[in-house]
Amino acid sequence: MSMVFYLARLRYLARDRDGSAALEFAYAFPIIVMVVVGLLELMMIMFVSALMEGGLRDASRFAITGAMPAGVSREQAIVDIVNDRTLGLLDLTTDDVSLRVYEAFTQVGMPEPLTFDANGNGSFDPGDTYSDVNGNGQWDADMAAAGAGGSGDVVVYNLAVDWPLLTPMLAPFIGQNGLIRLGASIAVRNEPYDTAPP
Repeated sequence: MSMVFYLARLRYLARDRDGSAALEFAYAFPIIVMVVVGLLELMMIMFVSALMEGGLRDASRFAITGAMPAGVSREQAIVDIVNDRTLGLLDLTTDDVSLRVYEAFTQVGMPEPLTFDANGNGSFDPGDTYSDVNGNGQWDADMAAAGAGGSGDVVVYNLAVDWPLLTPMLAPFIGQNGLIRLGASIAVRNEPYDTAPP
């Protein structure tokens, strides 16, 4: 076979377009799969987040009444309501839900007030005295007490959970070690109710 034959074959192959669509699809397919999987992962994260927020809202509606369910604490009842509202996608414990009690909305996230500021810098230092609002015997940057609160108290509910990504394919791009931190919070005032036993 001569060189002319080979050159003719090369020209024919260069002009041949059969299979070019399949080759282009082969290049684009991994990108399309990544985009679709990423969208599904994002939709699942948003769905679970919405369920968490709705569940926490329902749990706070129950808790503001001061109801004491038989056999469980109010905190456990709150967790049970959130678990029920998340359709079994989450298995929360009382460690995943933080309940912080304040006397008023204006106190949320505020430090315990100083009664004497020795150096006048406005922050707590050794030697300063303070009002121990939460009664734990130490100064706190957040004056809240733990628990579901009593009649008329303001309670901030915080829920945080590590959600495992459904596909390891996206783990290098979002989250940390295959987990993404999801959270929800709500602040409510407990209704006036009688705290004395019947």
